[in-house]
Parts: sequence; C-alpha cells; structure tokens
Amino acid sequence: MPSERIVVAIANASYTLAPAIVFLLYYDRSAGPGAWAAVTAAAVCAQFLGDAAISTVREYFAVRVDPRLLVKPLAWIFFVDACLATVGFAASLAGSRWTPAYFLPLSLLLLTRLFAQERAVRLSKALELSAAYRGTAFLLGDVVKADDAYTGAHSRDVVELAVAVADRLGLDGRSRHLAELTALLHDIGKIKIPNTIINKEGPLTAEERAIINTHTIEGERLLSRVGGLLTEVGHIVRFCHERYDGHGYPDGLAGEEIPIIARIVCCCDAFNAMTTTRSYRAAMSLAEARTELELNRGTQFDPDVVDAILALTKG
Repeated sequence: MPSERIVVAIANASYTLAPAIVFLLYYDRSAGPGAWAAVTAAAVCAQFLGDAAISTVREYFAVRVDPRLLVKPLAWIFFVDACLATVGFAASLAGSRWTPAYFLPLSLLLLTRLFAQERAVRLSKALELSAAYRGTAFLLGDVVKADDAYTGAHSRDVVELAVAVADRLGLDGRSRHLAELTALLHDIGKIKIPNTIINKEGPLTAEERAIINTHTIEGERLLSRVGGLLTEVGHIVRFCHERYDGHGYPDGLAGEEIPIIARIVCCCDAFNAMTTTRSYRAAMSLAEARTELELNRGTQFDPDVVDAILALTKG
C-alpha cells in the first residue's frame, strides 16, 4: 500500500531530525570556519545518537533484536558516516571559496560505491558457498542417520543444544556456524565403525573401546576429503572427546588447548547421551544428568560450558 511505503519512508528519514534541530538552533551564516566545524560535529553526533536510539527501538519492538547485538554493526556504520562527514565538510569549505569544489567528492563517492558493489558480490558468493557447505553437512548427517538411527537423531539433538550454548557464551557468528556443523557431524566417523560394536548391548571390551575411539580421527579424515570449511569442521571433530583435564582422546589435550567449539560439543554430546535411552542402559532423568555435569565440572568438562548448559536446562 502507498500509505505503508510513506510510513516506512518517514521512519527511515527520522534520523535527520536531530541534526536538523542542531543546525536550526546553532547555525550562524556569518560565523567563521571554526564555528561551522563545531556545529557540524555537534550535528553529526546528534545524528548518531538519534539514529542509534531509533534503530534500537525499532528493531527491538519489530523483531525483538537484543540491543547489544546492534552495537558492532551500528559502530561500523557510524565510523563510515564520520569519515564521509569530514569529506563533506572539507568540500563545503572549499566550495564557499570556489563553487566547482562542491563536486570534488563525487569521484570518492563513486569509488566508494564501486567498492561496496564489489564487496556485496564477494559477500553473496561467500554466502552461497556457506549454504553449499551447510547443505553438504546436512547430507552427511542424513548418511549417519541412515547408517545408525540413534546416532543420527542424537547428532541433530546435540546441534540445538550446542548452538544455544554458543549463543549463551557470546561466540561470534562464524563460530556459531562452526558449532552447528561440528555438532551435526561430530559422530560422522562412526560410519567406519562396525554396527556390531555401535549397537552392542552391555559394556565394550578394551579392544572394542579402542576401535570406537578411532571415530574422531575417522571423522576428521572423512571431512578433510570434502575440503573447504568442512576440513576445519573435521579438525574440530577430532577433539570432541578430549577432556578438560587432559585425559581424553585422541591427543590428550587439556583446558584451552581444546578448541572452544569442541569443548561445547563434548559437553552437549555427553548431556544428550545421558538423557537418552541406549541399548545398554536407560536414560537418566534431567536432574540426574545435571548433577553428573556438576560432578565433572572442571575435570571432564569445561566449567563455563557446564554453567551454560545448567542455565539453559534449569526448570
């Protein structure tokens, strides 16, 4: 509807009100360059403050975006605007003495637009590639599920919890994406393990345990063959059964030597396994699983990850 477009246009232009008020109150045509600079700086600051306030309120009430998530993108936008403001101010000073000088920034603006278009193309290609990797990851997840229904369903459940923990720990977008893919594929190497061992009722022998412990290495090897982002995921998969105290496998890493995403998936994997019925044991209750995490906090599991899961699963 035209009326809706008018409302949107007014909302998008509302950030101009604050600097306009500053100019109306303090602009003096007879003042010198120093006064102009001070008024312009005040107007730019007013624009930033007004834009930040309006954007934060609009995004929160429209789609419930946490205001803290807007700090970095708004800071970058304001940095670019501040740089362009200095160029505009310089052109205005030059133009007051020589009118054609008003057009001098056009070449810079044109160049900036070309760079922006090029960056948009690169970003679009990167997003397409990311989507392709994500599709490949989910396809591999389906392969795991076809090979062993429990392992496939378990991996999908671990994904949801791992992503929630990554968000709670404040990981960036790329790390969150890696956490999603790693959680989905952390057991991919089990397709190389005989199902007689995977589905065995009762405890494993030492030889069987040694075989099943190779699944992280097999997972890394399989994913490295895919290449690209999944090679990085495979490297993290290798460490998803390392323990925080250094007594895990395959490399005996400890503490922060273990990638944070592997520490997250390790704990989420164990928590989901504890609360799921297996062929050799019944599922624990949620309270029992939470107690088990607390008992192994700082030994098997990263304390921060344990705290995040406990916070996410409290009644």
